[in-house]
Amino acid sequence: MSVAGRNSQDNQDRVQIFDTTLRDGEQSPGISLNTQEKVEIAQQLARLGVDVIEAGFPITSPGDFEAVETIARQVEGPVIAALARTHKADIDAAWNAVKDAARPRIHTFISTSDIHIEHQLKTTREDVKGQARAAVALAKSYCDDVEFSPMDATRADVEFTAEVCAIAVEEGATVINIPDTVGYTTPEEYAAYLRRLYELIPGLENVTLSVHCHDDLGMAVANSYAGVLAGARQVECAVNGIGERAGNCSLEEIVMLLRTRKDIHGVDTNIKTRELARTSRMVSRLTGYQVPPNKAVVGRNAFAHESGIHQDGVLKERSTYEIMDPRDVGLDSNSIVLGKHSGRHALRDALEQLGFKVEGQALNQAFKRFKEIADRKKQVTALDLEAIVSDEMRERVDTYALSWFEVEAGSRREPSARVAVRMPNREESVGFAHGDGPVDAIFGAIRDAVDTECELRSYTVSAVTEGADALGEVTVVLHAHGRLASGQGVATDILEASARAYIRALSNALDGAAIREAEGVIADAATERTPGP
Repeated sequence: MSVAGRNSQDNQDRVQIFDTTLRDGEQSPGISLNTQEKVEIAQQLARLGVDVIEAGFPITSPGDFEAVETIARQVEGPVIAALARTHKADIDAAWNAVKDAARPRIHTFISTSDIHIEHQLKTTREDVKGQARAAVALAKSYCDDVEFSPMDATRADVEFTAEVCAIAVEEGATVINIPDTVGYTTPEEYAAYLRRLYELIPGLENVTLSVHCHDDLGMAVANSYAGVLAGARQVECAVNGIGERAGNCSLEEIVMLLRTRKDIHGVDTNIKTRELARTSRMVSRLTGYQVPPNKAVVGRNAFAHESGIHQDGVLKERSTYEIMDPRDVGLDSNSIVLGKHSGRHALRDALEQLGFKVEGQALNQAFKRFKEIADRKKQVTALDLEAIVSDEMRERVDTYALSWFEVEAGSRREPSARVAVRMPNREESVGFAHGDGPVDAIFGAIRDAVDTECELRSYTVSAVTEGADALGEVTVVLHAHGRLASGQGVATDILEASARAYIRALSNALDGAAIREAEGVIADAATERTPGP
């Protein structure tokens, strides 16, 4: 079975990948990315080959505006999109954030479901149509590429949604996106909805139809695929499927579905699939959201075989139990192996093979961490190197950092810890605490050093690689200053990794609090924090 594209794209057999990791994905509870981290992810998304990066929601805060603006100026290749409600201030902010991009896009949205119109917007259908018209017209006056989304479309009256989308097309929208905002629809229902829109909206076949599906019922990838079969040629998705509530359509899953089963639907993407695994790991490390072992495509068990029957089959012929080659998603990167005798030049070459351009002081710092770890490990693999570089990139001079720590613990004494924290003014503050265990004591000593209170919400430990000398990666989620914030730390010593993670989470929480205090309460007037499609 093949799919005939029903929009104006020159290449009818190509589906554009619209990545919303940095916008919808960052709205996941506990994720708090700074500008540097967002740029790092955006640059990797460009290497991955996504068509569009939705870099953020600029009106929400000066920090988000800065991140979108920086990505627009520094990241080349993809379209850089910014989200905006149908308010003039939102659209002005979105344009000012992306105007320096080589390929800017404004993405504006308003709800079309009666439940949202009545209870959230507290307005009327006529007002929604008027807002949509004014918003698209204003956005179009700023840039040629304008996307419009009728939020909660799958719970809205299809005829009314068609009216609103027709207005957007009439005003010059180049992309019409149909969000399943609360993950409510089913594949058959969604495909029928899209086909009906083609019948009702004049000119829809001349613009790009997009799909944006959430995973509340576990159907995000299935619904997105159904949308492609119905004629959509843009899929909105996020790395590792992160996003509001249960998350978004998983980028790696929809991409490999389209690539692996091209024989039945005849469409594909321009994604460089060998970058999928590394992109997944980067997003996991920077967000603190762990990838489940059984996660399709990029989970550590995705190509693992425990059953003797399966092992026998794979040893004889891989395709007996594997429908994809793990190398096609970038799971062969362990080929780079360094040891304690390797020099700075070898490290730089290995990092360049992994896509990291590290020079100057950054290379010196990475080399120092590499030597520390190489002294404890027999071999340093590519996964170790990724973890080291990613960990070093999280260090910021304007926040807290771990200087040193000491722990006393045993089965016959109460554990205690002394921790020195480098403060933003570059001075050291030493804290001391007892705890239920060495990790708890370290966390208490850190709180004592920085003189603040916070609540530990989550603490997870995982191994970056295998073996007794594996790097340990710790993720901590804290509640402090009225917000959730996460932090990650990497080290062969799990206590050191825990201390690094806790300090970074605390830095993120306090940094966010300081930003909000400086902003006043911009969210009250500017956002009312509508989450977006």
